Amino acid sequence: MKRPAPTPDLSAPTRRKRALSEDERALWESVAKQVKPLRKKPAAAKAHAIASDPVTPHTAARPAPVKTAAPIKPAPAPRPQIPPLAPIGRRDRAKLSRGKQEIDARLDLHGMTQTRAHRVLFTFLQRAHSDGFTFVLVITGKGKAGSASERGVLRRQVPEWLSLPEFRSLVVGFEQANIGHGGEGALYVRVRRSRA
Repeated sequence: MKRPAPTPDLSAPTRRKRALSEDERALWESVAKQVKPLRKKPAAAKAHAIASDPVTPHTAARPAPVKTAAPIKPAPAPRPQIPPLAPIGRRDRAKLSRGKQEIDARLDLHGMTQTRAHRVLFTFLQRAHSDGFTFVLVITGKGKAGSASERGVLRRQVPEWLSLPEFRSLVVGFEQANIGHGGEGALYVRVRRSRA
């Protein structure tokens, strides 16, 4: 003989929902305005149209036109990742400072305009990259004595240029040079190895 299934206890108090605060309601409304539905629901519109325009029994219902799916576009090929800049290691920096690590090439940008310096620097780094150099020295100069905002334009610009994507494919990292190589007015630049 089967035992009857226990009946659930309905006498337990139900949990009451709390009301939204004004901030929560404002946040919800702003989120709700930005949401776009995945599909429009034509069923509600059809039900309304059927209720307002009843079909006579001898009128045959036409089947809804079949919509063809849009052709699937292939995803674009992912762009190659631009490698991030990395600081020159402490050991390499110490070797460069003491002269135990050879500097493969030097570039002096003194007296150049920003446009010319940018072009010359890019060409220099491309050549260093293709020649397989490891470390190069870029001399920017400290700038003329004058107002602080106008002093050393290339000294400020070259590090920003080296951080650009076009240079990051050529440069691993850079740091201010030792006083013996120009100090604040020069940079050690580690050149990225070319993949052969």
